[in-house]
Amino acid sequence: MISTMRSKVRRIPERGTQEWQVVSEIFDACFLASVGFCVDQQPFVIPTLYGRKGETLYLHGSAASRMLKQLATGVPACVTVALVDALVLARSAFNHSMNYRSAVAFGTAKKIMDADEKNRALEIISEHLLAGRWKEVRPPSEKELKATTVLSFAIEECSSKIRSGPVSDDEADYELPVWAGLLPLEIKSLRPIPDSRLSAGVEESNYLLDYDRRFQC
Repeated sequence: MISTMRSKVRRIPERGTQEWQVVSEIFDACFLASVGFCVDQQPFVIPTLYGRKGETLYLHGSAASRMLKQLATGVPACVTVALVDALVLARSAFNHSMNYRSAVAFGTAKKIMDADEKNRALEIISEHLLAGRWKEVRPPSEKELKATTVLSFAIEECSSKIRSGPVSDDEADYELPVWAGLLPLEIKSLRPIPDSRLSAGVEESNYLLDYDRRFQC
């Protein structure tokens, strides 16, 4: 994988890295990405679910999706993810911040045409969102596959940026009578709510109860 100025972190560079191990861990902890691309010089940023295998991301959606149609032409695109771990509350308005983990990937996408490959890609997306779910559900029918576009997004280069740690105030501000510190935040799932037409005797799987672990990387 290449590294150029396109993916280099410029603002507070000590918080950034282009190391693939760090980037991949952040992509694995998230499941909702923002995909950026341009159409006729008009920028668009669209949220979407994704899956990852190696240095490839998989995107899917309706065959009528404008985003997927444009990406399938091979236009340059950018995929970003982020997790906010805490609000950093300083004594001055200027020094407020947040602790976060973010990653950016640059590359191009191509449409997956082979039915078996599409199925495998959809399984990767499903397992990325909820590991263990795919083997329990009915797989897509031929009609459903035709109605779904699946893209493979080859990551050409990437970087991550992370902020962690305490408040960083100006020295003169530490004596101000203002509360300062961290307000930790987390994504937390609640108790699963069964469907009203759930068959008798069907219990929720352990992957639902253990779901929150993915965000703790």
